[in-house]
Amino acid sequence: MAYDNSNDRSQPVADQVLAQLFTEARTRNAWSDRPVSEDTLKALYELVKYGPTAANSTPARFVFVTSPEGKDRLVPLLQEGNQAKTRQAPVAVIVGFDVNFHETLPELFPHAPGAKDWFPTREGRREVAHKNASLQAGYLISAARALGLDVGPMTGFDFDAVKKEFFPEGDVEVNMIINLGYGTDENLFPRSPRLPFERAVQIV
Repeated sequence: MAYDNSNDRSQPVADQVLAQLFTEARTRNAWSDRPVSEDTLKALYELVKYGPTAANSTPARFVFVTSPEGKDRLVPLLQEGNQAKTRQAPVAVIVGFDVNFHETLPELFPHAPGAKDWFPTREGRREVAHKNASLQAGYLISAARALGLDVGPMTGFDFDAVKKEFFPEGDVEVNMIINLGYGTDENLFPRSPRLPFERAVQIV
């Protein structure tokens, strides 16, 4: 009997999918005026939330800045070179991380009832939250591209000011901002080189 691999998740996805997610995807610096709907943003989060994190901690917290009023609050806090493109982008996603993520572990990691106590110090929690929220930002970039969106991640802004403006409650710090929408080729730099396998990888 022939092996039916139609539902085999170990098979690579189509080259077209790999191109859309990685090999032909570009960081965008300019945006069309095509809007991104709230339903699309919800669908985006529904994909992002399934990405793995340590102890299912999912510490990332997201603010989708879409309104002119929201942009008025955000744009002055960015470095000058990031202001115009963020104003133009349909969505600017502020990616934060909750240092007190351990409070949700009884809900998110119920098979280990003592998981909350694994992270007793703020310093340790902050390190775990920052690393795992960075993972989640990567999932967001891939999920956005999978939904046909373009992205423009950046870190050129006043971190403390963005935290104060958008995460005034609790202990949430800011990781990065990702512009989101349907990009254009305006101000698109030539693709920069990447390190070859032999220089970046070891197999031991």
